[in-house]
Amino acid sequence: MSQSEDDAGLPDTEAGFISHLIELRDRLLRIVIFLALIFAVIFPFANDVYNFLATPLLAHMPQGSSMIAVEVVSPFLTPLKMAMYASLMLGMPYLLYQIWAFVAPGLYHKEKRLAVPLLISSVVLFYAGVAFAYFVVFPLVFGFLINVAPEGVAVMTDINKYLDFVLALFFAFGLAFEVPVATIILIAMGITTAESLTKKRPYIIVSAFVVGMLLTPPDVISQIMLALPMWLLFEGGIIMSHILIKPANDNGHNEQADADESVRTSQGGNQSATAAAAPPKGYSTAAYPDDYRPLSQEEMESELDKASEWDSDAGDRPPPAELSGN
Repeated sequence: MSQSEDDAGLPDTEAGFISHLIELRDRLLRIVIFLALIFAVIFPFANDVYNFLATPLLAHMPQGSSMIAVEVVSPFLTPLKMAMYASLMLGMPYLLYQIWAFVAPGLYHKEKRLAVPLLISSVVLFYAGVAFAYFVVFPLVFGFLINVAPEGVAVMTDINKYLDFVLALFFAFGLAFEVPVATIILIAMGITTAESLTKKRPYIIVSAFVVGMLLTPPDVISQIMLALPMWLLFEGGIIMSHILIKPANDNGHNEQADADESVRTSQGGNQSATAAAAPPKGYSTAAYPDDYRPLSQEEMESELDKASEWDSDAGDRPPPAELSGN
């Protein structure tokens, strides 16, 4: 029996859940295959890639010194681990695309309009954070650390420890550069507003330095080099939120929400007409004609006025036809 025949015999909810699981499995399999292909391409050049990664440190080390491998298997395992992380970083756009393709069908047009630029900018900002760490932060940090080493101490860093160090900085700066995306998402979800974040700017700046202290090694340079971009990117997120997120009007809706509402209204026009012609909940449909329509507020007030006029001067006369329902 095929999968479609199996799903046909299941309730709609269960069949839909299973179909989502199958799609998720397929997309995860595509991600794994794609990352494996990147790894297969990178691994033969793993030593060259590691030498490029170690260039900022080697450029500041004393003449004649070099890095060392403390563990026996480090010369093999360290480039292997580096190739795995490099594959993940290079495959990040494809990974995010598969996640986007999985969740996009369940999003509204307004959410899709905002998610696409955020998805692209998050990838670009992550790579920008990694590049900033490599080309700007590493030369300053390694130059400072080697210059402050006590005299007579030979600086010879273990290759595995160095890899862990740079990967931690890559992750810290890549994550820190996502501040504009996080700011826009918080504002778009209604959790906060641009004006509220602007008023809390002093607290944001202090928080940026605290995060820099927690995510970076215990040296002042890397902490400052992480905190300052976070603050500037926060300001950029505030500016972009004014561009991407439409301000709410007097009724509490923005223009895009009104457009979405008009689309939903046009698509569900027949359903709305049917609902308007339906009798009140709890009453039998046989007691109401096919063209039943609830009275509006103005019509209700008019009928009450007629009833009051008749009651005041009618005496024992029967009510008119429009009041008796005959």
